[in-house]
Amino acid sequence: MTADPNTPTAAANAMWGGRFAAGPDAIMQAINASIGFDKRLYAQDIAGSRAHAAMLAATGILSDTDAKAIGEGLLTVLSEIETGVFPFRVDLEDIHMNVEARLKEVIGAPAGRLHTARSRNDQVAVDFRLWVRDQCDAAISGIQALISAFLAQAEAGADWVMPGFTHLQTAQPVTWGHHMMAYVEMLGRDLSRFRDARARMNECPLGAAALAGTSFPIDRFMTAAALGFDRPTANSLDSVSDRDFALEFLSASSICALHLSRFAEELVIWSSAQFRFVVLSDRWTTGSSIMPQKKNPDAAELLRAKMGRILGATVALFTVMKGLPLTYSKDMQEDKEQVFDAADTLMLGLAAMTGMVGDMTANRASIAAAAASGFSTATDLADWLVRELGLPFRDAHHITGTLVAMAEQQGCDLPDLTLEQMQSVHDGIRHDVFAVLGVENSVRSRTSYGGTAPDQVRAQIRRWKDILDAPRDLSATAAVSM
Repeated sequence: MTADPNTPTAAANAMWGGRFAAGPDAIMQAINASIGFDKRLYAQDIAGSRAHAAMLAATGILSDTDAKAIGEGLLTVLSEIETGVFPFRVDLEDIHMNVEARLKEVIGAPAGRLHTARSRNDQVAVDFRLWVRDQCDAAISGIQALISAFLAQAEAGADWVMPGFTHLQTAQPVTWGHHMMAYVEMLGRDLSRFRDARARMNECPLGAAALAGTSFPIDRFMTAAALGFDRPTANSLDSVSDRDFALEFLSASSICALHLSRFAEELVIWSSAQFRFVVLSDRWTTGSSIMPQKKNPDAAELLRAKMGRILGATVALFTVMKGLPLTYSKDMQEDKEQVFDAADTLMLGLAAMTGMVGDMTANRASIAAAAASGFSTATDLADWLVRELGLPFRDAHHITGTLVAMAEQQGCDLPDLTLEQMQSVHDGIRHDVFAVLGVENSVRSRTSYGGTAPDQVRAQIRRWKDILDAPRDLSATAAVSM
């Protein structure tokens, strides 16, 4: 009896070839199939196939007629997927077999020649690399938008005083602009990590075939150029077996997520009734079902939690890859869901944080009042004792600590002590000490490069605007012409 060609068993066997007599068990089919998630690679898969077909024709491996039919047929398949009418089939396992099977239905026999001189191993490697490269570009754009939002906040409050913290306790006064610029620096390093990762991954594995290359006279440099890569990969074993490009993307994403989560935590703290440093807009907050006075920073809290998913994905893929011998193992099918989820989560986090930073309003009065509390200018007093009286810093530290204790006993801050009270601790203290005890004077005095002085903050803002305005070529995949 001839098997029905429409049954899952017959379809799977047809794609696998004559090696297997029986079809897969239903459970095996469920664990083996990846079409439920790897269909996201459809655009990259079709771009790779079109480049491959064009190269096969250029090298004389494929006729121009067949190459033209394949190119046009793949565009038909692409259109079907993008318009939502493509019949994805679980029995065909993955996006590669789904596209190839549909191509055969569209153009007939020439479709069977498309897979000449390649394997699903190098096919998925190039598809996934193209997809991750696109995500690097998206992350770079998202980070640049967030940096711009922080720059706007920094510029508006370059000279607004606020408390700087260590151990979440008041340490020294800084400026609002300086605090915002700290996140610009963090995000700037994230930006460079994604750019570096993109540059390293921009080599084309197509043509490595299953693991050993191919005996066909292919032109790997042609396909690499057609897909926007700098060059083909140099070792066929490495080409199909490593996913360090995905791991590097996840690593960069995890560090960026950490930075987003840290600022989300600050927003949660700052928007509380106890701090009142910022007001988040209604777009990023919710109310309570029982307490009408509440304005909860839900977006910041959700972002703080969601960033953990990226770290989880990173650990998961490292765990998958750490014990695999060369070359390809089916374990590597588990690479994509982790990366897909991490990329989605990162882009959501960047967009949400950009919105929150752009909309938030700093409560200048509250942050200024907090900056002046908690003996925040104690270090300025110690520095004055060293600079003006020539005291060793350790002696100055001790004298300042004594004055802080005196102020605590008096229930006041350092600037509220009288000159006589200060001179009772050290008779060399002069009236001009009060000039350094005000928070405004304190921040203006921090003029060292990278310091919190408003002029320094504005200089860093200008530097970052120049960086963002500088032209940089991150062109996406080149179009494949056939």
